[in-house]
Amino acid sequence: MTYPKIVVSLVCILAAVGVYAGGDPDFVAFPQGYDTSFTNYVTLNRVGKELVAKMYANNVAVSSYETGKTAGSGSILVMEVYKPKKDADGKAMVGDDGIYVIDQLAAIAVMERRDNWDAAYPAGNRVGDWGFAFYGPDGQPKANELQCVVCHTPLQHQDFMFSHHHLVSHVGSQ
Repeated sequence: MTYPKIVVSLVCILAAVGVYAGGDPDFVAFPQGYDTSFTNYVTLNRVGKELVAKMYANNVAVSSYETGKTAGSGSILVMEVYKPKKDADGKAMVGDDGIYVIDQLAAIAVMERRDNWDAAYPAGNRVGDWGFAFYGPDGQPKANELQCVVCHTPLQHQDFMFSHHHLVSHVGSQ
């Protein structure tokens, strides 16, 4: 391969990495202040991973589940993803409640539901009117190799949410 072809290839690869930032942060914005204005409805270990998830829902989502089984347009869910503390042997520490002991915030995932998405937002990047984005602890878009739509699509009976049961239970207990 010649030098110009290598340079062009590298530029294309780096451009693709820069554009793909985990979900669609151009359409699903980071919800500033969510940690004080949203409801924290559950904290749990992520299934199959040594990570802790703290789940939050905005008032639109909470009030939607008070009256029905699906989130209304304008609902926003946030998942803070934490790395657990490790013991001297490098094993994740578990608290008395069975949840890993939180060490540091690693990422923030956002789901937003709208019935009026911008036409420029590809329908194939959404499911059930839910859009997705992935952010770093600083609120800036973060690269993510996961494809949110692929994992959430089979969850139609749960309003496309892994934490649907937890949110509905939380709302019902208030």
